Amino acid sequence: MRTSLTLSLVAVCVLAGCGGPSAPKSAEPGGAAKQDTLEIAVIPKGLTHQFWVTVRAGAEAAAKELGATVVWQGPTKETEIDRQVSIVQDMINRKVDGIVLAACDENALVNSVAQAEAAGIPVVTFDSGVKSELPRSFVATDNIEGARQAAGVLAELIGGEGEVGQIPFVPGAATSELREQGFRKGVGEHPGLKLAATNYSQSDVSMGMNVTTDMLTAFPSIKGIFASNEPGAIGAAQALRALGKAGQVKLVAFDASGEQINALKDGVIQALIVQNPFKMGYEGVRALVASIKGEPVEKVIDTGVTIVTKENLDEPEIQRLLSGKS
Repeated sequence: MRTSLTLSLVAVCVLAGCGGPSAPKSAEPGGAAKQDTLEIAVIPKGLTHQFWVTVRAGAEAAAKELGATVVWQGPTKETEIDRQVSIVQDMINRKVDGIVLAACDENALVNSVAQAEAAGIPVVTFDSGVKSELPRSFVATDNIEGARQAAGVLAELIGGEGEVGQIPFVPGAATSELREQGFRKGVGEHPGLKLAATNYSQSDVSMGMNVTTDMLTAFPSIKGIFASNEPGAIGAAQALRALGKAGQVKLVAFDASGEQINALKDGVIQALIVQNPFKMGYEGVRALVASIKGEPVEKVIDTGVTIVTKENLDEPEIQRLLSGKS
């Protein structure tokens, strides 16, 4: 079974108003002409996970089509908020033509976005937004609805009743908070489910394994777990294997790295809520370039999710999505 969600993002995602167009800078101080090619900074929340690698591919594909160049730089880990703030400042000082940003923290990056816009550098946010109306567009999954659907899948897997747990990633990260909210909403729609525990992975595989082990030690009757992102899911899968509970405790997770897909094939993960990171990077750059040129830009661009199971994994459409070519 394949369920494709084309969803509209809710207002709580905090979105982008459209500011005035920002023309490419034509001259540097002192009168030296700047090249016509737009220089776009794309700043992810992290660099190590497959999700961000695919985002980069999408961003660079759009830039190539539009005759722009991408400067790809981000913190190594998604918890390195201060590092990301510093990177944004570096890009402002560099006088890039625009910034595409996935914020590590929805509050901590508000001032950075304001500084960029004040310097005439437009900002588009993607994946994780900020609590500001300054960004020209917000490109993302409908995280609340995707996580709500995850709860429904998990309910079906465990027969509609029993205790469940969830593993969000970083408190304060908009994406993590929205998925947590969506999962709680979904659990509430199934009277037989009880949310027994919420443990954060800090977007770290080892931490994900540890908190899953702690969760199942404290609540041994848990029948199913929802992991909100790639490292949390991989850590949870490792814990289930180590505890001899793979396949017994059902696992539904966001994202679709190679390791997650292998766990799906092995029956350790039962379903993946698959985003479209290629489209996220692609549409983020396209929206930014359009804004720079003074063209109309949608305030919210929903990139959708697809539920992938062992049963539909080999379908051509699913394979295109997983290969990062959709």
